[in-house]
Amino acid sequence: MTWRIGLYGGSFDPPHLAHLALARLARDRLGLDELRWQPAGQPWQKAGRLVASGRQRVAMLHLLTQDEPGFVIDTCELERVGPSYTIDTLREVAAERPGAQLFLVIGADQFARLDTWKEAGDIARLATLAVAAREGQAALPPVKWPGPPLAWQELPLPRIDISATEVRRRAAAGEPVSPLVGEAVAGYIDQQHLYRAAPGQ
Repeated sequence: MTWRIGLYGGSFDPPHLAHLALARLARDRLGLDELRWQPAGQPWQKAGRLVASGRQRVAMLHLLTQDEPGFVIDTCELERVGPSYTIDTLREVAAERPGAQLFLVIGADQFARLDTWKEAGDIARLATLAVAAREGQAALPPVKWPGPPLAWQELPLPRIDISATEVRRRAAAGEPVSPLVGEAVAGYIDQQHLYRAAPGQ
């Protein structure tokens, strides 16, 4: 039987309940044997914008996903020197698991910009694209796609108005964040004094 692996990358700064909802949807809809959460080390599209450290983001991911079957926290991108590129991660996983079917779980906004990613054609060749389509909106491919026709699978994601930006804003303002991240992650954010406004701000 072919092993089915989902790759779900992102800054996860912090991980929140909308991330968890998409991961569950991907795992269940795609029939994944394993979904790998892959926190970025130096995301090339977000250089210098991470707040929490890699260690802290991994700790929060463990708290968010505890007791969830089929979820794995994969730190390969954190361990890589230099910017994190999806194509490198896909090649590493393909070499580690020869013959496995790979699925790249991405948002519709990322999908629309896929043509700007490093070696985008090879990304589409190595993995099936699983695109989160928000409620009432269809996932649209890049307008200027240089490779062969794209094939993808939509993941119909119900509308969930949660973002990492909003979590950080609430934390900085001293507002509760547990409705957005869950009690365990909220407790960790408080314990680590994450996302709080600097004195005088």
